[in-house]
Order: sequence, then structure tokens, then C-alpha cells
Amino acid sequence: MIPLATTLRPKQLTDFIGQAHLVGENMPIRKMIESGNLSSMIFWGPPASGKTTLARIIAQETTCLFLEISATMGGKEELKKVIVSAAQNKLFGKTTILFVDEIHRWNKAQQDALLPFVESGEITLIGATTENPSFEIISALLSRSRVFVFQPHQANDILLGLQRGLKYLQGKDSADDLTAVETESLNFLVSISNGDLRFALNSLQLAYNSLSDGELTKEAIEKATQNFLRYDKNGEEHYNIISAVHKSLRSSNATAATYWIVRMLEAGEDPLYIARRLLRFASEDIGNAAPNAILLANQVFEACDKLGMPECGVHLVQLAQYLAKTPKNNSAYVAYQQAKEDVKKFGNLPVPMNIRNAPTKLMKELGYGKGYEYDHNLENKKSDQQLLPEELSDRNYFE
Repeated sequence: MIPLATTLRPKQLTDFIGQAHLVGENMPIRKMIESGNLSSMIFWGPPASGKTTLARIIAQETTCLFLEISATMGGKEELKKVIVSAAQNKLFGKTTILFVDEIHRWNKAQQDALLPFVESGEITLIGATTENPSFEIISALLSRSRVFVFQPHQANDILLGLQRGLKYLQGKDSADDLTAVETESLNFLVSISNGDLRFALNSLQLAYNSLSDGELTKEAIEKATQNFLRYDKNGEEHYNIISAVHKSLRSSNATAATYWIVRMLEAGEDPLYIARRLLRFASEDIGNAAPNAILLANQVFEACDKLGMPECGVHLVQLAQYLAKTPKNNSAYVAYQQAKEDVKKFGNLPVPMNIRNAPTKLMKELGYGKGYEYDHNLENKKSDQQLLPEELSDRNYFE
């Protein structure tokens, strides 16, 4: 069975759904298509946001030759074949668009191999990635390309796609005569699709094919779809959500922190990863304003290690609630950062002679430990002796 999302993949710009900020009237990609003046591009966005479809439409609308490589399968040998084909096309005045899907999976050497041909205009590159190009694409290639950010499909975009899909499945010319039950069912599918039109269309197909009476119901969709949360343990969304946890706690918002934590857990995140981050937060953002925070965080980490999911989820929420409501103090974190900068700036500064250890006679003769004041022997129990290198004598990381 051919997936519905593949069957209904748009072939021209007028049928393309979403990304109005890129292909709407007077928007950059539409203007490039209409003028025929293409530049190399990087499409950055979540799965199923239309990156591949739009690349093919660009080639179709500009009558360019379209060659496609998946970075998970293709390497330098496939690229060489593309270059040969592009050179031949150029002789006949034809432009070649090379679409590299998941370009972030190519290593530096593979990306470097593209540079001369992108720079010369022999090929127009369109690279698609779900990862931040700043980290995954070499700077030389980025500087020769325009980066376009694709957004998850909005609810009205997905609803439009589902209406087209249901019309196709039913063999109708119009989706205007949907029943109230079918309309409710489509809206439900929109709400659980997380901006993923491909998931929505393919789920619609599964649900529709399971029907016995021909009317699409919410129950049929629930059976066809399982828990669906976009989350990549090693990808950007992983770091976006854990950042949301940390910043929610810092803002003392227990509800927001709980939501993001549960999002991670429901998507299959290791609870120990979350527990480690909360343990770090207890020191970085609370510190000595409430020293017990780090003790509780460590106990919760141990509880998560012993129990695992799903039992330990409530422990993480309990800890998040405590950390959010606890007074904050980041002085230890700030002090660490300031000291780290001094270490980088000044390098290996010598330890003052008065506080050096002097276990041998020679070391004592050389002045090791000379002038050291034993604080316990002082009336106020605190000396003013030199304890930092001379270059840092005026430092106070805790002012």
C-alpha cells in the first residue's frame, strides 16, 4: 500500500501546504522561483515539514534537472556521478539542483567535496536537515548558501491536508460535504499530530481503511494512532526541552517544569538524565540559599536509579516542585565561571610562598611556608595573609 502522504505529495507550488513565510506572496523562495535566480539553500526544519517536497517543486517550476542523494546512503562516489552529470547538463545550458537529504549526516570531508561545485555554480545545492546548521554544516558551505527555517505545520495547514486526503480516499470531488462526525474526527487528528502532516495523512489512511461503515470516527483514529511525541534523544529538540526544564525551574514555575519533564519521560527519555540535570540545577541555581536542595536531588537520583520508569516519574515531579519553589542563589556558579576565566587568562600562576607545603629542610631554606599564619592561633581566627597569586590579589568571587 502506497502511503497517502506519498500519493498526495504536491507537484506544483499552488498545491504546496504551509511555510507561507517562505513561499507566500513576495516571500523569498517564491521570488526565487518566479525570477529563476536560484541560489544554494539549506532547508532546516522538523521532519515532514515539506523540505523534500519543496525542493522537488523548485526544480519542477524552474525546469532544472533534479538529482537527489540521501546522506545516510550516498557518499563521495555518488557525488562524483552527480558532478559528471551536472557538468554535462551545463554544456546544454541546463541547471542541476542537487538535493542532499539529511545533509548533517555528511562528515566534513564529504561536505568539503561540494564546495568547488557550489561556488562555481555548477550545481545548485539544496540541503535538508533536522539539525541546527550552525553545528552540523561546515561554515564554508553555509557562507555559500541561504538558510531557510521550516516551521511545523499549523493546525489549519494539517486540516487542509486531511480534507484533501479524506476527499481522495472517499473518491469525492469536494470535502465540503463532510459529516459532523468526520469533521470532529479530522480536528482530533489535527490535535494529536504535533505539526506532522505526514503522520496525520498516513494515520488517516490507516483509520479509513479499517472502517466498516464508511464514516470516519474518532475511535477509528485512536486505534490507528499510538502515542506520538516528536523527540530525538540526541537531537536539537532534546536540548530545547531540557533547556525549557532548567529555565522554568529558574523562573520558579513548577507547572512549566513539570510539563516539560513529563514530555521527556512520555517520549522515552532516560529518567536518570533528567535527574542528573536537576542535581546540577540544585547547585547552579540554588546553591547555599538552600543547601538541602542538593541532598534531596541526590536522593531522587538514587530513587530513580532503583525504581526506573514509570514509578520514578513522580519523584522527579516532586523534586521539580521543590526546586522551583526554593530560594535561588547562583553565586557558586558565578564564582566558578570567574575563576575559570582567571585560570584561562593567567595560566599556571605560582602559589604564594607562605602557603606552600614545606616537608623537607631544603624547601624550608628556600622559603617554603615562611610567614604562614595558623588562623586557629589568632584571636579573631582569621588572618589577612596572602592566599592568591599576586596578579589576583584583589579578586573576590563572592562579592
